[in-house]
Amino acid sequence: MNKILKPVLQGLVTVLPLGLTIYVIYWLLASAESLARTVLLWVLPPEYYVAGLGIATTVILLFVIGLLVNAYIVRYLLRWSDRLIASIPLVKSIYGAFQDIMRVFTLGEKQSMQTVVSLEVGKDMQLIGFVTGELSGQSLFGGDKVGVYLPMSYQIGGFTVYVERDRLRVLDIGVEDAMRVALTGGIQSHGN
Repeated sequence: MNKILKPVLQGLVTVLPLGLTIYVIYWLLASAESLARTVLLWVLPPEYYVAGLGIATTVILLFVIGLLVNAYIVRYLLRWSDRLIASIPLVKSIYGAFQDIMRVFTLGEKQSMQTVVSLEVGKDMQLIGFVTGELSGQSLFGGDKVGVYLPMSYQIGGFTVYVERDRLRVLDIGVEDAMRVALTGGIQSHGN
């Protein structure tokens, strides 16, 4: 029985990540198409709608929003809406959680978060972290403290600690690779 079960499990471990990735991408595209189709049919006659127009419209809309975010008035309105949302008790927790998740996924894109470090937490025990607060640690706690984000494995979350700079060792690894190692607990595919 073990001779049959082992190859089946190996096949499952090989196929499942690819299958789930394809499914999630398909689900995202189908959801975008369906939602955009509903909105587009308010302004377009049904005979002018073709499959894929919803996805194309969504991409164009996101591109335009990305450009607008850099405009002064839009940044002002976004800050105002953030303050408004922060005043609503339950909504601010949900909104803040989604913002934090997006920050984790865009960690590698921010210049202030490009230093990957190792923090010794015990004898011969190291944690992978990302320097996030060069100046905030000094202003909050004094000395040469820096903020370091320590992600937790197998979940989206982590801790920010403020430690003396000399306790950190800079690692020669990219932010994306380091995040993959930290989030998967070191169980990762090689060559990615």
